[in-house]
Amino acid sequence: MVPSKLPETLVLKLKNLPTSPGVYQFKNKQGKIIYIGKAKNLKNRVRTYFQKSGHLDPKTRRMISQVVDLELMVTDNEIESLILEANLVHEFCPRYNIRLKDDKHFPYIRITTQEAFPRMTIVRRLARDGATYFGPYTSAKLMRQTFSLLTRLFRIRSCNLVLPPPEGKKYQVCLDYHINLCGGPCEGLQSQEDYAEGIKAVIMVLSGRAQKLIAELTARMQKASQELDFELAKTCRDQITALEAAMIRQRVDAGEVVDRDIISIAREGKHALAVVLQLREGVLIGRQHFQLMVEPDDTAEAILDAFLGQYYHHQPNLPEEVCLPWEASDMKLLASWLKKMRGRVVKVITPQIGEKSKLVRLAKTNARLLLDELLIQKRTQQERTSKMVLSLKEELHLTQSPRRIVCFDISNMGETDVVGSCVYFHNGQPKKNEYRHFNIKGLQGQDDFRNMREIIGRYFFRLREKDQDIPDLVVVDGGKGQLSAALAELHSLGFNDQLVLGLAKRLEEVYLPNRSDPLTIPKSSPALMLLKRLRDEAHRFAIEYNRKVRTKRTLKSALDDIPGIGPAKRVQLLKKFGSVSRIKRTPADKLAETPGITPVLAKKILDHLTGPG
Repeated sequence: MVPSKLPETLVLKLKNLPTSPGVYQFKNKQGKIIYIGKAKNLKNRVRTYFQKSGHLDPKTRRMISQVVDLELMVTDNEIESLILEANLVHEFCPRYNIRLKDDKHFPYIRITTQEAFPRMTIVRRLARDGATYFGPYTSAKLMRQTFSLLTRLFRIRSCNLVLPPPEGKKYQVCLDYHINLCGGPCEGLQSQEDYAEGIKAVIMVLSGRAQKLIAELTARMQKASQELDFELAKTCRDQITALEAAMIRQRVDAGEVVDRDIISIAREGKHALAVVLQLREGVLIGRQHFQLMVEPDDTAEAILDAFLGQYYHHQPNLPEEVCLPWEASDMKLLASWLKKMRGRVVKVITPQIGEKSKLVRLAKTNARLLLDELLIQKRTQQERTSKMVLSLKEELHLTQSPRRIVCFDISNMGETDVVGSCVYFHNGQPKKNEYRHFNIKGLQGQDDFRNMREIIGRYFFRLREKDQDIPDLVVVDGGKGQLSAALAELHSLGFNDQLVLGLAKRLEEVYLPNRSDPLTIPKSSPALMLLKRLRDEAHRFAIEYNRKVRTKRTLKSALDDIPGIGPAKRVQLLKKFGSVSRIKRTPADKLAETPGITPVLAKKILDHLTGPG
């Protein structure tokens, strides 16, 4: 419900709201942004949340009850506020905003068209670097197949060489040239114009213009044949054959050849899934699907608004027409925003009859089918998880199921870089925001017992200080020694009733307190599978952190004594080259391409790492 008494600072801000368009951010008492919204008139929109007579849905009432502060960002117009909202939601992922699930992980194909001889790469983020992007692709497998086909078919270089070569620099062709996967532009064996033809063809295919490209290749093949250039004619023929074989798609009769996206959404409770059918030149070239994080109170209109804002914010290639299952909250604003992004008019419609309506129903059928598959998978996973937890309860003869389980592990490389890890499982599933890692402070060396005592002590001391729930079960990686160390530390802190067990690696033996012999759990038991999964996850998390600690120490010791290398430049070098060994093998001119590294400093670095000359 709306709080009866608002903080004075918030009341003051509400009294002085501007009437201009912009974005508003609601914050809780921890200062965390919990909701981001846009408005044509900030004063009118924001005040509706705090009117006692307002009719707010349950989700909004829960959200407003947590608001203690408000931050505004004024824009020149409503379109700018829409763009800013999409950017901020993507950056901060507020609790009460509808957002794409795991949207940061969808891959794109990037073509460095700002270069004389462009390269193709697979990336996970868009950047304003002058390159051309295609995606996002929800099927990484199909995307990589397309990527491999196009680079091979049009001989797109895979190297990272700077082309044309800098003055005085010479390159030699690599194996790709000899097996006909590259035209050899590094040695001048392929002109920039010829290479550009291949890049143009790749862009046409990725843009859904494969049929037009095939027509152009056919004309080029016929001309080459007439001019007796049979080698070029054969190349064109092979490209046509490969494209026709790879680009067979379901042809859709939409009445006219228009590039369009067909969108629909299916939902059930807290689960929602959006489908985008991409039609280019009347051909269905792809189907993208995205999971959405929603609440039962969210309206269909709100879900559609959120999806459109986030999807097209990351979609570099817009169609001429977008067909929606129902109207967005502001169709004119949406069309204006898409027009600004595309540079040309984008028609936004909600077809009710005819072929376009059939396409929307097709998208809806796909969305419902995919959502049903997702729900079945989740139910299956939950049933399997419940079986594991119940099995563990039975095997350990517990009075209640151990729903909250933590597992501790120690990782070291000899006497140094000793670290610990703690992973947290809830109802048999990892809860990664509760994972913790530890640098061993008081001790170093290979005394696993004392190191185990330290990390368990620090973890449970923090639980007590923050008055948080203790786990139902503690698992330590090891046998009797590690178990005894854990129990001693817990008893010293007053956690005398905490259930603890040790899981030894050698024979997967389970050690319990006050029992001399290990407990034998059948290898096929779901309980043992859960314990092993916990132990292996804790081990992975510990090793991963240990590797980070070692890398940081190694880089620091190798580069810190070089005059002119500070923390910022050290980070840039690590980010670009990954390790000191790679820096050693890198020519000075390549090092000098790193931001902040001059040619003189690059030579100093190599002299320090490898010795002068």
